[in-house]
Amino acid sequence: MKVKWLGHASFLITADDGTRIITDPYIVGSGLKYGEINESADIVTVSHDHFDHNNVASVGGNPRVVNDPAPTDIKGIKFRGIPTYHDDNQGKDRGNNIIFIMEVDGVTVCHLGDLGHRLNSRQVADIGKVDVLLIPVGGFFTIDAGAATEVYGKLNPGVVIPMHFKNDRCDFPIGSVEDFLQDKKSVIKADATEAQFKAGELPDSTEIVVLDPAL
Repeated sequence: MKVKWLGHASFLITADDGTRIITDPYIVGSGLKYGEINESADIVTVSHDHFDHNNVASVGGNPRVVNDPAPTDIKGIKFRGIPTYHDDNQGKDRGNNIIFIMEVDGVTVCHLGDLGHRLNSRQVADIGKVDVLLIPVGGFFTIDAGAATEVYGKLNPGVVIPMHFKNDRCDFPIGSVEDFLQDKKSVIKADATEAQFKAGELPDSTEIVVLDPAL
């Protein structure tokens, strides 16, 4: 299974059989300067209905859209969602958010979307075992570096891949990935847009893998 960071909260996840999943496709503009998404996919997940996460029209291939938490199985990949909030005020400020968990080639991938609050014990239990965690770290619109550190500490994944942070292609008033990486051990700056993961070959203790945006 391969995970490519397209940019912002959008990833292309490719199963060994070629099935392609794109998470949270964005619209370019209003502070986002990543390139246009020009990929095709079989499946698109949408964590919430904001412009920087819901641009399904940009994805080619007539994909199936997963935008609610109900469990579903598409092309042999199991998806389920955990209802959460885009803020720490039970959605009153920015609305709802869905955490998506997907099983790809025996690897459990969890995309936190625009999670805006720390997780309670019930949510942690509902998410369950995570192998690869895609986590927002920039703050303001989502959890910040400190809260993200607490969240991944509770979930204890094999790999953490940060997303939704300020860089030269994102002008949002949010923190950089370096804010999140401060004092962290086991950090790998991959100098690549993509990483490959295989069931049974994940780290015994959590590693943070920083990818470069592909777009």
